[in-house]
Order: sequence, then C-alpha cells, then structure tokens
Amino acid sequence: MEFDQRLLRSEEETIYRLRGLYEGCGYSPFKMSKFEEYDLYVRSKDFLVSERMITFTDERGVLMALKPDVTLSIVKSTRDGELRKVYYNESVYRSGKGEEGFQEITQTGLECIGALDFYHIYEVTALAVESLACISPDYVLDVSHAGLVLGFMEAAGVEDPPRIMGAVREKNLAELRSYCRERGLSATVGALLEKLITTYGPMGQVLEELAPLCVGGKKTREAWEEVKRLYDLLQANGLAEKVYLDFSVEGDMDYYSGIVFRGFLKGLPRGVLSGGQYDKMVEKMGKRCGAIGFAIYLNELERLDAAPRDFDADVLLWYDEASDFKHLSQTAAKLRREGRRVLARRERAGVRTRETLDLRGGAEE
Repeated sequence: MEFDQRLLRSEEETIYRLRGLYEGCGYSPFKMSKFEEYDLYVRSKDFLVSERMITFTDERGVLMALKPDVTLSIVKSTRDGELRKVYYNESVYRSGKGEEGFQEITQTGLECIGALDFYHIYEVTALAVESLACISPDYVLDVSHAGLVLGFMEAAGVEDPPRIMGAVREKNLAELRSYCRERGLSATVGALLEKLITTYGPMGQVLEELAPLCVGGKKTREAWEEVKRLYDLLQANGLAEKVYLDFSVEGDMDYYSGIVFRGFLKGLPRGVLSGGQYDKMVEKMGKRCGAIGFAIYLNELERLDAAPRDFDADVLLWYDEASDFKHLSQTAAKLRREGRRVLARRERAGVRTRETLDLRGGAEE
C-alpha cells in the first residue's frame, strides 16, 4: 500500500505490530516494576543519560529509584549461561542532559542476552530495520562499529579518545583538525581520522571505500569483516536499502563492544531508535555473557502526528441494517491486516477516506 506520512498509526497499533514481529522471532514479553534499588543505577551511572533520578525510601529503609533505564533491570535478572530473548513496553523516568525537569518516556524494545553468536547480532539488527519499517516507510538506520572506530584511532596514535569521539559525534572537522595540529600529527594521520567524520552513505558503498584502510590492523580488519558480513545478510533478505554506515552514531566505548545503531524517521529531528552490542556493560555488572538490543522512543512518534490529516481513514465500509455483517467484519479484518486504517459506518456524509466500499444490503461496489 501507499503510505501517507501524516497517517501515523496509533501508539497501541504500533505496539501491537511490533509485538507480533518480536514474538515471531522467539522473543517473550518482559514485565517489571516501575522502580529498582538506587544502588543498581549508581554502579552503572556512566551507562545512563543522566545521573539525576527520582528517588524515595521504602518501608525497609532502602533507597529506591523510579526506573531511568530498562536494560539494566533486564540484565540484572538474567542468569549466567541463559540465552534470554525478551521484549518490553515500559516507561522510564529521566531528565535529559542539561534539563532540569523529568520526563516519563515510553519505550518499546528488545534485548538478546547470553551466549550470542553472529546470527543473534544479525537478527537484532534486522529487527531494528523491520521495526522502523513498521512505523513508517521513510526511515534510515545508521550503523557504526566500536571496533572500527577504536581501530582507526589506534592506527592514528590518538591519546585522547573522548575528545576525538566528541568531534566525531558532532561531525566537527574544525575541532578534529585543531587536535591534529596540537599533537603535531601528520597529514596522513589527520586524513585517516577525518574518515571518522566524513564517512557516510549506503553501507555496501562505504564498506568498499573503507576496505583499503582496514587491511593493516587486526582490530579494524575484523570489525570491517563483521560489518561486511552483516551487510551481506541484510542485503540477502532485502533489508539493506535504507541502512547507512555512519561513525557519528553515539556509543560509549566503555560499554559498547561492536555493532551500534540509531534509527531515524523523516520529519523528526532526533533518533527514534537506539541500540547495539553492550557486552562491556554486562561484564561490568558481573555477568559472563554477551548482549545486544535496542529501544524505540514512542514519545518521539507523537511529533509525526502534528500535521492535520487529509483523511479520517484509508477505507470507509458503508453498511446498513440489511448488510451481511459476517462479510463486513471479515472485510474490515482483511484490510487492517494489510495495514490500512478502516472505518465502518452507516453514514457516508462528513467522512474523509481514500476509498469507500458500499456494503449496504449485502452489495459491494
């Protein structure tokens, strides 16, 4: 079907479609409390967007916090040796960087934790692509790899990775060149580092461009090969067209260990999906396993619905007392399975739809 960007599906319908997608890949629903012991977040504060939390003391005298993050709770409850595939629909409570107030942020997403192999990495990345496609056809998934970024910096002899990563995230060439001048780095090394900022485009195309730069170092070569393997699988399954390689995708190198990605929708200034491999974070929590997952920020989707709609629905099913209600109900269900928004009404006047099916008296136009 042809989509209209302004006809955003409701949050409930979006969650329903995503749930079907995740359960079809063997993911189980995960429910949790709205709060955790404050100590859990203190131990992993670098993983959080902000250290500020809403706290209270419970009847036991234990300091508790309203959840600022879902992933930490899932990792905490996962046993070593267990392969766990779960999805969730939860609210988190946090303040953004530089913000004074707190927000309730609705998230849906999934986590795959345990003895991971490459298929799990592909599966979660593919589900990120398919999740974006469930919401809108106008999406892009930007992918990076911690090994490629670190490999490039090691090859360039970078002594201040956080400063370089800050410049890369902001695509700030002036800051990068200033760093190179201060350190007396050669033009060749500077050009290599600039690749971290200027590299962007369809994954297959960019991988070809980077191939000559990734043959020397073991870390960059292995990371390049993993990204290439991921691209080949996405391509083989018709999922690579809107996947781009972009080193500015933000990921804390103390936590992320491999593939990192962020999803964007046309018309929204900020990413609506964020995720990747976070083996290092799991290790810091004392778990001996790998982990990959992502979250979709449903609050961001509300911005898409700001424009007035041209239509109340895609299809009007016009019926009366003589209609065949079995046929009416089956037609409505079929159209909804196709992703079309349906209204069933006795009156035709005042309803704006792309198409009308006249089911009065059992007839159909």
